[in-house]
Amino acid sequence: MGADHTRPAPSAPPGVRRILVATVVPLFLLTVVAAIVLWPRDTREPTADPDVPRYHGTVTRVVTEPCPPAAETPEGGPGDSTGPCGTVTVTAEQGPAAGRQVEVPLPAGPGAPRVEVGDAVVLVELTDPADPAAKSYQIAEHQRGAPLVWLAVLFAAAIVAFGRWRGLAALGGLVASFAILLGFVLPGIGAGQPPLLVAIVGSALIMFVVLYLTHGITTQTSVAVLGTLGSLVLTGLLGAVATATTHLTGFGSEDATTLSMFQGEVDLHGLLLAGIIIGSLGVLDDVTVTQAATVTELSYANPGLSRIQLYRAATRVGRAHIASTVNTIVLAYAGASLPLLLLLVADSRPLSQILTSEFMAQEIVRSIVATLGLVAAVPLTTGLAAVVTAAGRRAGSDTEPARPPAARPPAERGEALEALGGAVAGRRGPSGSTEAAW
Repeated sequence: MGADHTRPAPSAPPGVRRILVATVVPLFLLTVVAAIVLWPRDTREPTADPDVPRYHGTVTRVVTEPCPPAAETPEGGPGDSTGPCGTVTVTAEQGPAAGRQVEVPLPAGPGAPRVEVGDAVVLVELTDPADPAAKSYQIAEHQRGAPLVWLAVLFAAAIVAFGRWRGLAALGGLVASFAILLGFVLPGIGAGQPPLLVAIVGSALIMFVVLYLTHGITTQTSVAVLGTLGSLVLTGLLGAVATATTHLTGFGSEDATTLSMFQGEVDLHGLLLAGIIIGSLGVLDDVTVTQAATVTELSYANPGLSRIQLYRAATRVGRAHIASTVNTIVLAYAGASLPLLLLLVADSRPLSQILTSEFMAQEIVRSIVATLGLVAAVPLTTGLAAVVTAAGRRAGSDTEPARPPAARPPAERGEALEALGGAVAGRRGPSGSTEAAW
């Protein structure tokens, strides 16, 4: 999350640091207390049927054969075979048949795995209700453990190789994010706690851990934390108003309907708001860290800029960032719902009815609210960063004069001029030197 900056931000004067500590520490303690109060204590185990035994195996033979003709339908039309047909020989690696070869039917039907010799598969053991001693096997899916592990290793190696210690800290933040989501947010919502409150507290915990772990305990990070927290609260309020105004119930998807059947105590309307909050957190972190870093870099490059000038210059950067991020949010939501969007395209209802349906209205509200929270994060974080930076500069002027940026070394300047080539040649000074033009 966020942007990386190789040059550390200059330390703020003690007075500015004390103000930030007096603001951030109570907010962090309040978040921890709220998490303790909302922590799920009496989570219930899901009531489900006993799991079907699953064992690993390797495909050693595949035999395909023509499918038998399907019986005619009651209307008189011929039936359609789903195919393919045949048998698969699998060497079982676990279970009662470990070390032996078992013959199973070739998987068929929509979504069935396509198997070849050498594939690592998962077998399920089926028992005949009429004769419990009679057991058979079927292929459920491919084994995906090893490919996922290698992808995870490649992901971690690329992050660490590029980001080094910062990349390692980012991986630690990612682990912490999943730990909070799986250990607090999801169990808390499942236990019947208010989803919106749980989402805001969980997102705040993730924000504190990830930002300070990834970017260090600095004034710049504290400004990003305050901007992110304010934007999260604003996003939650906007979401509550928008969902109430559009009368969304949270039953806009098949997953939500299924969840209500298994866990009827979950507030699906609040769950919709929680999804908006958590989905916005990652993009908010990126924007707030970038805006705080932009103000710091502008102040470092030109110490003479006033607070208003810093705000205006950094806001121009924020506008460009928002312009590209808005499209990212909409495409991310559209990509996650692509199968359902295709179903809606094939719908014969008028477009106005489709857009105002529960599912489409839910996605529209989700995108708009997340975008509004993102837009609000830019002026909020930029203004706070400009105030803190200008205050720190004035506080430090009594003890240490402001130093201009370090001059570019001659070697680097020569390389830059050589790279620029003809673009600089036309801007030479009266003596033919590029010194004045540079």
